[in-house]
Amino acid sequence: MTQVLSVNVGRPRQVRAGNALVLTSIFKSAVEGRVPVRQHNIDGDRQSDLTAHGGPYKAVYCYPHEHYAFWRDQLPDAELAMGAFGENLTTDGLTEDAVWIGDQYRVGSALLQVTQPRMPCFKLGIRFGRADMVKRFWQSGRSGIYFSVIQEGDVAAGDPVERVARGAEEISVANVVRLYRGDESSEELLGRALRAPLWGSWKREIRDRRDLRESVS
Repeated sequence: MTQVLSVNVGRPRQVRAGNALVLTSIFKSAVEGRVPVRQHNIDGDRQSDLTAHGGPYKAVYCYPHEHYAFWRDQLPDAELAMGAFGENLTTDGLTEDAVWIGDQYRVGSALLQVTQPRMPCFKLGIRFGRADMVKRFWQSGRSGIYFSVIQEGDVAAGDPVERVARGAEEISVANVVRLYRGDESSEELLGRALRAPLWGSWKREIRDRRDLRESVS
């Protein structure tokens, strides 16, 4: 059964990064019981930098528990409790290859829609104390999944995750990552990505990066 394993929240706090203090909400902890899902976040969670995080199209971040085994192998000294990657929902049975942009899921009593992969920022490196963590995360292809909130509700660990509508363009979150990285160059797949309800700067950057690759080839 596809389900929520953990609901994780965190509020902004200052941490030291070199000689600077940085405000971040990437440190999340699991919470028990039913938690309200709001339009822009989960109750008890708040983003630190709204220019790069949060908003209606990055309201809830999910990370598949399936990836934790990979990271335990890659980072044997790291503490990897659920929520370690800054995710609001740690799930089982919901991976980037299987989830399409525009898919809608009933999670608890909330209705969520898949909007984009995650492009990690430098704060992921702060979280793990590794300067190379952002690069390692991105190279792994294990981006996690961002959702918008179509209908507010509440969620708890153990809730099933049920797909109730399929995205029309059949473009997975993993496809978007591969297009961005240049691992996939199909014009037909690119067209589907550009027609899909893919939010943020992904469409422009995929197109720009493709054009740059073509100009130097």
